[in-house]
Amino acid sequence: MARTRASPLLVALALGCALLVSRAFVCGPSARQGALPEVDARVLGATFAGLSPLAVEQPANAYDSVVAMLQSWLVGGISLVLIYGAALVAAVANPLTKRRLEVKGEVDAMRKS
Repeated sequence: MARTRASPLLVALALGCALLVSRAFVCGPSARQGALPEVDARVLGATFAGLSPLAVEQPANAYDSVVAMLQSWLVGGISLVLIYGAALVAAVANPLTKRRLEVKGEVDAMRKS
């Protein structure tokens, strides 16, 4: 795949944004000028421990073929249809709702007579 070179205008725009970033953030009145923030070693260790699995993982590969992609979409679509179908059956076959309708019918019948 051919790569295109970045235009000089895009490079100048990125450089200008990088130079203006320092002026975009204004420190609060309690911040000391020139003081570096203190970093706790425990926080740093926990951060690296939490992110270490990401360094081990390999990036996801593309599909081998269009057929494999279509098969995966088909499996995903079928599973979604099954999940939504089960939820619909559970909503329609709710025994409490059926019982409420029965009681309402009995109450309506008693009121008419």
